Amino acid sequence: MNYWLIKSEPYKYSWEQFNKDKKAVWDGVRNYAARNNLRSMKKGDLAFFYHSNEGLCIVGIAKVVKEHYQDPTTDETAWLAVDFAPYKALKKPITLTDIKASPPLKNMQLLRLARLSVSGVTKEEFDFILKMSEQ
Repeated sequence: MNYWLIKSEPYKYSWEQFNKDKKAVWDGVRNYAARNNLRSMKKGDLAFFYHSNEGLCIVGIAKVVKEHYQDPTTDETAWLAVDFAPYKALKKPITLTDIKASPPLKNMQLLRLARLSVSGVTKEEFDFILKMSEQ
């Protein structure tokens, strides 16, 4: 299993709306590195759901329910979409400040490649953030 982080601005698509919808097409990604991450996702992989721009925190976990396919928002074959379903809300949201203050997370792609909308997360980072959310 691989782990990921997907970003969404809460005013455009929030964790609450995602839970109401029960499934979402993750489309509209127009960055090659983020697209490559979408391509690498496998059914069952887990992804942190991160509220970007406002909130700046991980609020939940999504699960890949359909692997990459042609992005329905464009005819350009370079772009992909992936389907996610809500998996679990975090007991306590983990803020960007929390992440920056945690030495085990200093190499997270979220920090190193801050503008990337879909990034990889190591198992160690994933587990550490889960433990942080339980405290």
